[in-house]
Amino acid sequence: MEKFKGELVGDKVILFDKEEANRLYKLGFFGKFVGYRKVKDLELRDYLELSLLESLYLMDEGLLKVYHMGRIVTREELLNIARNKYEHFDDMYIVYRDLRKKGYVVKSGLKFGSTFAVYEHGPGIDHAPFLVHVMPYNEAIDPIEIVRAGRLSHSVRKKFILATVNPNNEIEYYSFSWFG
Repeated sequence: MEKFKGELVGDKVILFDKEEANRLYKLGFFGKFVGYRKVKDLELRDYLELSLLESLYLMDEGLLKVYHMGRIVTREELLNIARNKYEHFDDMYIVYRDLRKKGYVVKSGLKFGSTFAVYEHGPGIDHAPFLVHVMPYNEAIDPIEIVRAGRLSHSVRKKFILATVNPNNEIEYYSFSWFG
């Protein structure tokens, strides 16, 4: 398969070819179209903005080549940019990759106060049934934060899952349910 081509602009990768952007979006709901809050038409053709997380994943899958000012950006360069931008990026990436490999569509969970909103089919098709929050393995968990996350996830009818990457690079998922 021919690789998609993206341009590194700040901390995003943009696909300026609108046909390519549409094909990549339909492959797994990657990225978001610039200027659109929600995509209701899968035939939309516009510029597509990928996060560093998505871009690195697509590079690793052999689907994306990233350029900056006419020069190819290496995986290491993109990884270093991401590590400088996001605290605990490596853990986030490991969890993102795992969820994608399991067939889920993974989007930002920022508006829900979590790392990821996870869909079984995709935004616009179903609602995200899971909120996944990635935490460092050795970081203490504040019980108040767990209560807040549980209440929020319950109010938006989503299961709250805490993900952590142990020292063996294995992911541990912990599911929380709100009773009351």
